[in-house]
Amino acid sequence: MKKWLAIAVAGLLMILSACGSGNESANNEEGGGDSSEEMSTLDRLKEEGVVKLGVANEKPYGYKTSDGEVTGVAPEITKAVFKELGIETVEGEVTEFGSLIPALQAERFDVITAGMDIRPERCAEAAFGDVEIRYGEGMAVQKGNPKNLHSYEDIAANPDVKVSIMAGANQHEFLKELGVKDNQIETADSISSNIAAVSSGRVDATVMTEATLREAVASADQDKVEEAKPFTQPEINGESVMSYGAAVFRKEDNDLREAYNAELKKLIESGKILEIYEEFGFGEDNLPDDVTTEDRCAG
Repeated sequence: MKKWLAIAVAGLLMILSACGSGNESANNEEGGGDSSEEMSTLDRLKEEGVVKLGVANEKPYGYKTSDGEVTGVAPEITKAVFKELGIETVEGEVTEFGSLIPALQAERFDVITAGMDIRPERCAEAAFGDVEIRYGEGMAVQKGNPKNLHSYEDIAANPDVKVSIMAGANQHEFLKELGVKDNQIETADSISSNIAAVSSGRVDATVMTEATLREAVASADQDKVEEAKPFTQPEINGESVMSYGAAVFRKEDNDLREAYNAELKKLIESGKILEIYEEFGFGEDNLPDDVTTEDRCAG
């Protein structure tokens, strides 16, 4: 009898123990456990008070100063937006332009900004914020412009012309669309390397956005390289190739992107964004127009 009573008591204890475990599990699911995995990127950034920002080394869009500060028109816009979101610290890191989106996807950065043009192939990989700046193209040539180059079409028209461009940049697609052959194109990982290719005579020209080009030529050996003037802005299929830059987010970070867009809109409407533009040599002509991110992603 005592044996059966002991077995019964043991069984009851097992049942009570199982019930207790179930309640503990339920409590964890209701919020007693680790909820960090459920926290959105926006909430995490607000809690930590720090944003990790990826920037390309392309002055004046983004670059590192001699004292190690990451600045430029794009990072300063981003800093202003996050300040309004209550996040004061933006830790910028400069990397190669072509590495920005992969690094964002790998969660090395929370957001990237480099005046990156909104293009369909990029929209397939990441989520662009609203347009925050627009800009045109420019070209640097050897001193005296011996090949008489004044447009991207001039490069296409002369198969002997060699051009250097930034790896991963829009200009590769622009040149190909206009008929420039693969054997005419070289790529480099920095603006200075592209300018050096022209200065050394290895190529006849380099092409990039107009603001970047002017900064680069101003810092180059003026006896070897100059800006191509006059310069005709390229058109593809009758349409201007004006670029539209925006900050870039991971596709799953919709709440972060929407919060960013809301503050960016206020920055534009207040005119404060123009103050940031002017600090880096931009002006009213660079303000967003009626073209939207959705328009650009659609191609």
